[in-house]
Amino acid sequence: MRRLSGTTLLAMLMFCNCFCLGAFNPLLPEIGRASALADWQLGVVAGAFGFARMLADVPTGALAGRWLGATLAAAPATLLVGVAVVGWATSFEVLVLGRILMGLAHTFTTVAGLTAILQDDARGRAPSVRLNTFEFAGMLGILGGLGVVGMLPGGWGWGLSLWVASLPLVVPLAMVSAYRRRFDKPHRQGDSPSAAGSTPRPYPARTPSIVWVMFGVGTVIALSWSSVSQFIIPLRGAREFQLDRAGVSQMLVIAQLVDLFALLPVGWLADRIGRVSVLGLVAAAMGLGTWGIGLGSLPFFMVGCAFFGFGMAGWMLPLGIIREHTALAVLAWRTGLYRVGVDAAIFLGPLVCGLLGEAHSGVFVGAVGAVALLAGGWLMWRGLR
Repeated sequence: MRRLSGTTLLAMLMFCNCFCLGAFNPLLPEIGRASALADWQLGVVAGAFGFARMLADVPTGALAGRWLGATLAAAPATLLVGVAVVGWATSFEVLVLGRILMGLAHTFTTVAGLTAILQDDARGRAPSVRLNTFEFAGMLGILGGLGVVGMLPGGWGWGLSLWVASLPLVVPLAMVSAYRRRFDKPHRQGDSPSAAGSTPRPYPARTPSIVWVMFGVGTVIALSWSSVSQFIIPLRGAREFQLDRAGVSQMLVIAQLVDLFALLPVGWLADRIGRVSVLGLVAAAMGLGTWGIGLGSLPFFMVGCAFFGFGMAGWMLPLGIIREHTALAVLAWRTGLYRVGVDAAIFLGPLVCGLLGEAHSGVFVGAVGAVALLAGGWLMWRGLR
């Protein structure tokens, strides 16, 4: 374990911890039927994950700034407890509690993992590629969870299916000491040299406007992702298009596969022609995909999943732009603050859809798609200018 690089350890943690996240979404219609939950209750269950992350982001950012290894090591243990609670849940309240624990654990993984990557300003490393590698590992884990759930016998209960799909959690649990040894080290509080070997760049005392713009873009992307993947695809697919568990998994897999294929090329392209222009392109694609999924017939629904997956390939680009304008001493805190907006959107997306009901939530996600499309057009214009 000592020979594994920090990037490999982080990617392994993200990969293993995301299996249960991918497995949960296709099971949502079965959870609703088994527990006789109304749409608003399903929205709360799905949104509790983002609610926990929203509350924990800033404290986790501060915690990761001081005890990075311990924060990473706590992630798989907390996630295991959350998965166990969800799988055993017999009531709406217990389901929400389990999802809150899962959200807390994923906050440990993402905020601490992103902090570790962004603090490492090693020479000659392409930051967008490294961030997208971390995201690639997570998407691969989600795809693995979707694949496992889709292949399990339909007669298995949703709780057992969730537990089986979450088995990769045992890998990071066995590697807790490796995370402590590798990441529990003091970090220098100044900025390290840039990749080109020049002197450290000066940072403004105030937060630049582009940072606030990235906060907004990240929030829109998260709102689209949570509404579509955690509510619209599972429930619209099952109810309107009569898809079973495997069929819903296949729709989600389309988005994940496109995301996986596009993720690293998008990062490579962003490091060469500019993150702002590439972010505009993927945001526009996400807007079109959200329209297709929320408002289209089954063929447009499927094409929308592909566009949506391409849009998700830009998930890490706002953070890369924020890093360009942020001193290392406040990076962990600002990363946590950025995640507050993102995770508030992850909470609100399925909650609003649940309150509107599956029959009326298409209008809401259509509006979200329009905002994403407009934001993408503006960013492309800014990048070209």
